[in-house]
Amino acid sequence: MTSVHGASALIPVSDIRARFPALSRWEGGHPVAYFDGPGGTQVPREVVEAMNDYLFHHNANTHWEYPSSQETDARLAEARAAAADLLNASSDEVAFGNNMTTITFHVSRALGRRWSAGDEVIVTELDHHANVAPWRELARDRGLVVRTVRMDPASGTLDWDDLRRAFTPRTRLLAIGAASNALGTITDVAAAARLAHEAGALCYVDAVHYAAHGVIDVKAWDCDFLACSAYKFYGPHAGVFYGRRALIDELDVPKLEPAPNVGPERLETGTQNHEGIVGTGAAVEFLASLAQGNTRRERLTNSLAALHARGDKLVTRLWNGLREVDGVTLYGVAPGGARTPTIIFTVAGRTSTEVARALVLRGIFASNGDFYAVTVIERLGQAADGVLRAGCACYTTEGEVDRLVTAVADIAAR
Repeated sequence: MTSVHGASALIPVSDIRARFPALSRWEGGHPVAYFDGPGGTQVPREVVEAMNDYLFHHNANTHWEYPSSQETDARLAEARAAAADLLNASSDEVAFGNNMTTITFHVSRALGRRWSAGDEVIVTELDHHANVAPWRELARDRGLVVRTVRMDPASGTLDWDDLRRAFTPRTRLLAIGAASNALGTITDVAAAARLAHEAGALCYVDAVHYAAHGVIDVKAWDCDFLACSAYKFYGPHAGVFYGRRALIDELDVPKLEPAPNVGPERLETGTQNHEGIVGTGAAVEFLASLAQGNTRRERLTNSLAALHARGDKLVTRLWNGLREVDGVTLYGVAPGGARTPTIIFTVAGRTSTEVARALVLRGIFASNGDFYAVTVIERLGQAADGVLRAGCACYTTEGEVDRLVTAVADIAAR
């Protein structure tokens, strides 16, 4: 993965927090501490203002001759360029959609049209089912074989020996996550892509969880496709897709005959969520504004690298605090390893729902369940009830981390 060393300093967290109206909310007599970012981050004011401005003053459909249509074209192009900078791609390699899941179902169908019965796709136990189910559905429709690579429940990491064994001459694609939305485990995408290409296969990356916590570089990773969702990096509910230009041009995508047939618009079926796309561009600009640099890509690289380093400190504080609480069991990669600032845990004698509800009474919002990473939770032996998940975001403070630890300790003691 991309190095985080040498990153420029972030602006102060107090300045970051001032840009999020949601942080003024109180619950149960307490200011809300949002640890639900892995399921969807809060949104800064400038993102909503950009969406409002578009809807109030520029709303139109695309590619017509009147001013608001031309303004829409321009704003969508600006958002595409911003997303390209986030991914280190070219603008003509970036498409938008509803979310990563919907995009992946769409692209998988296009890829499957050129594959034959008996061809193989590799998925992993570590990943969100958004990068598993589309390939299984495709396999059912077209007679493909899906090979599933094991995770190691003890370490919360991918079994790389099992991954190497999974490739055969019939392998057509490896579907892999950049980071686990449950455990926070960061996977070496560049190494995985090398294995895929050595076998003559493509590499499809789920970067939804990773996007808010580290630098994405599709060129350095050498992946063929990548998808993420803006609502995980301080934007609206919209999806972003990267594909190598040559691959985008040759994908046999389901589309209306009169619709554009040039990349990347040929991937965007129907009228898009224009305000969501504009908001996605604004979310990228927000991330770029958190650090200095000579170009937007450089500012993004510095910002996300610094956020990753800051997240390491927060997750260490959280992990070490929860580890001292009797009855709490932590899962996954310990601090210092390749991980995002996301932790899952259980409290002995309490269901995950009970703990989540008890945290709300203390003004703490954290998610519980399986988070669509169903296989991960099953392999950890927690399928019956699920687990608690707490993720640190750009607006998380050390004081909020301490509040969470104290609250869990109180709940466990009761």
